[in-house]
Amino acid sequence: MTTPRDTPAPSRRSRANGDGTVYQRKDGRWEAAGYVLAVGDTRKRVRVYGTTRKDALAKLTEKIATSNRGVPAPSVQGSLGAYLTYWLENVAIHQLRENTHTRYTACTNRYLIPGLGKKKLAKLTAKDVRTWLNQLRTTCQCCARGLDAARTQPRCCATGTCCGKRLSPLTLAYIHSVLKSALEHAVREEEIPRNVARNVRTGTPRPRRFEPLTADEARTFLTTAQGHRLHALFELALRTGLRKGELLGLRWEDLDHSSGTASIRRTLQRTRTGGLTTLPTKTVSSEHRIALPAPCLLSLRAHRKQQAQEKEKAGAGWMDSGHVFTRPDGHPIEPATLTRRFNALLRRAHLRQIRFHDLRHSTATLLLEQGVELVVIKELLGHAHIGVTATVYAHVRLRLQRDAIDLLGRTLGQSSGAATDPDDGNEPPLCAAPVR
Repeated sequence: MTTPRDTPAPSRRSRANGDGTVYQRKDGRWEAAGYVLAVGDTRKRVRVYGTTRKDALAKLTEKIATSNRGVPAPSVQGSLGAYLTYWLENVAIHQLRENTHTRYTACTNRYLIPGLGKKKLAKLTAKDVRTWLNQLRTTCQCCARGLDAARTQPRCCATGTCCGKRLSPLTLAYIHSVLKSALEHAVREEEIPRNVARNVRTGTPRPRRFEPLTADEARTFLTTAQGHRLHALFELALRTGLRKGELLGLRWEDLDHSSGTASIRRTLQRTRTGGLTTLPTKTVSSEHRIALPAPCLLSLRAHRKQQAQEKEKAGAGWMDSGHVFTRPDGHPIEPATLTRRFNALLRRAHLRQIRFHDLRHSTATLLLEQGVELVVIKELLGHAHIGVTATVYAHVRLRLQRDAIDLLGRTLGQSSGAATDPDDGNEPPLCAAPVR
């Protein structure tokens, strides 16, 4: 007689060590659990669910296979919108300039959070980012953001005819770069294993077109600026290519008249919270030393005498800020005020309207056309890499290449006629050796 202890147990399929466990829950669903690689070179237990045993087992097997390839499992469960808010308020605000942080915040609140904010950060994929960017590229912003509803006279969606206002490629590239920056920090904090936005290619947008002054227009501009209160500033801008903020942030202590140089150390900007503030230069490479042309040295000496007269006239109302270019009472000049003065000068000179920053482009373009090496222009403008200079002024270099090719073509075209002319040199003419 056999006892229950002697009865063999029914055959049951067992899983190997490390393959996890699979069992059916009381609610009828199947649950599979196992250990996978986590961030920080640790391991954690994950659980997946399915309607059938095979479904749950397939999900667990996929996670274990991903772990075996060295990809850690994500550690966050919150939405992308919540993480973007955390990143702006706790990380980016300490790493970016105030104006840059303001633009990042506007971009995030206007595009990223409404479009991708509800997505789980851990489950965001490159396909999600690419699909959303493609949709953003083809969507009218008047319709998507409700701009037409806020107008007193609707001219788009409310009238039944879409105006087709699309985002420019530069704006799309900027939105993409903000998302990449946020996700890159999430990777550094080991919240997600990889930056999926880096796997999305948006294409390289065309650089913004600018219209620099020609040589004749530049001479007209300098002639008209003679006698202007800020003549030294306009001449320095066109002859050196300094930025607006660098010019306004220049102090007398930065100028060395004995060596004829200027040290660019700071920039003057208006921020939302600090008002008119002196900040470090745009980049580390922007902090550099430049040689001042002789006409700039003369105009700066005249400007200093003029400033001394203004100081004497202002008396107790003078503010000694130390800046080279100031208002008549010594206070720093507002960037917006300089722009208005510049536009008025262009109208007086009967020149086309350009941006103040186009004076910087004019400097580089005129130097390139005179055959100055690209590396010298890069040092003068304070670019971080020569590739930036080459990219911005690629159209100028292409025109110079075309001129060089045309010059070579004219030379080659004249060679046949020149061969028939008698040789006036002392050397005997070349003759072919007889072939035997």
